[in-house]
Amino acid sequence: MEWSKRDEDFVRRAGFATMAGFTVHAKDAPDRSFRPFLKRIEAASDDPRNFIKKAVNWALRQIGKRNSALHAAAIECARRVAARDTPSARWIARDALRELEDPVQVARLQARANKANHAKARA
Repeated sequence: MEWSKRDEDFVRRAGFATMAGFTVHAKDAPDRSFRPFLKRIEAASDDPRNFIKKAVNWALRQIGKRNSALHAAAIECARRVAARDTPSARWIARDALRELEDPVQVARLQARANKANHAKARA
């Protein structure tokens, strides 16, 4: 989080890239670990620098692909970002929503949720 607040290009990018990586690899982390990332993503969405814009987008997409609850939260975040009046924010939101609202992605999340619910029911 601290790196994502810094102004240096690659330090800020590293902050968002680390968020994306943590989201993918921290399998046992609770959803509450990722919600502050969404606020930071929203705050940084106006940054016009290409490498930062891409990293912000990457973090948002990874959070949205984690599970159904975070998917909904990421879509809400992307819609708020889309409403901002900057080219960077609109690009970030449009690209994230394209992936997060893709029927294949939605079906994959639903299948994962069904599998988890089935495993809980059997336990």
